[in-house]
Amino acid sequence: METQLIINYKRIAQAIKYIKVNFKEQPNLDEVAKKVHLSPFHFQRLFSDWAGTSPKKFLQYTTVEYAKTLLKENKATLFDTAHETGLSGTARLHDLFIGIEGMTPAEYKNGGKNLEINYSFAESPFGNILVASTKKGICYMAFADDESNALSTMQKNFPNAYFRQMVDYIQQDALYIFTHDWTKLHQIKLHLKGTDFQLKVWQALLKIPLGHLTTYGTIAKKIENPNASRAVGTAIGSNPVAFLIPCHRVIQATGIFGGYMWGNTRKTAIIGWEGTRIHSF
Repeated sequence: METQLIINYKRIAQAIKYIKVNFKEQPNLDEVAKKVHLSPFHFQRLFSDWAGTSPKKFLQYTTVEYAKTLLKENKATLFDTAHETGLSGTARLHDLFIGIEGMTPAEYKNGGKNLEINYSFAESPFGNILVASTKKGICYMAFADDESNALSTMQKNFPNAYFRQMVDYIQQDALYIFTHDWTKLHQIKLHLKGTDFQLKVWQALLKIPLGHLTTYGTIAKKIENPNASRAVGTAIGSNPVAFLIPCHRVIQATGIFGGYMWGNTRKTAIIGWEGTRIHSF
């Protein structure tokens, strides 16, 4: 049975999808509320509670023009500022991470043999989520609209691992990122299975500040492989840790948000939600 949080997310996602398709017409509150079968008053309150801002303000965060503005304003210093000048607090999500510890070549080759992986399902502002951990850190996180399919997909990534459904403190620390002041959270460590190239790309993603966007080409330059935009896109598409490794912050150079493993509407929702959180803590 769906909980009220999931029901509310689906309503907001439906509203965001409608706004995204029809943003050129600048739909008003009444029109969007009607599409999700709520009264304007109820919709306004629900949307504001969920996103921390009004539907009208949220629209500014989810249009192509906003994406272009973010890119233009941060084109030259997007990574340099985050990495060199010591931005603090919510501007540097990756500050929470001790780092990425790649699995050993043996672990990578044998599909996680001898690894013990704990996993659990939890609610997030963007729907149900599956999170998994080893003793070393978070090894997997994915939005789980269908829990059975999500679990099957994860197990295929570690076909020889031992899985146990249980919540541990590593998972709890990771999930707090949705609800707590990020400056007060414990550090989070990732234990990932990937090639050297993939790990470099995922490390670069962690350096994108909250509320900012970048492009595939910029990521390629930052890992000193400027001609590898296509390969960067493939590595981003293979990201095993939703949200914590913020692949949702990478968009096309034209300003179009582009695809997302867990759905374009969810990507749009996350980008807008993070935009409203810059000044929330």
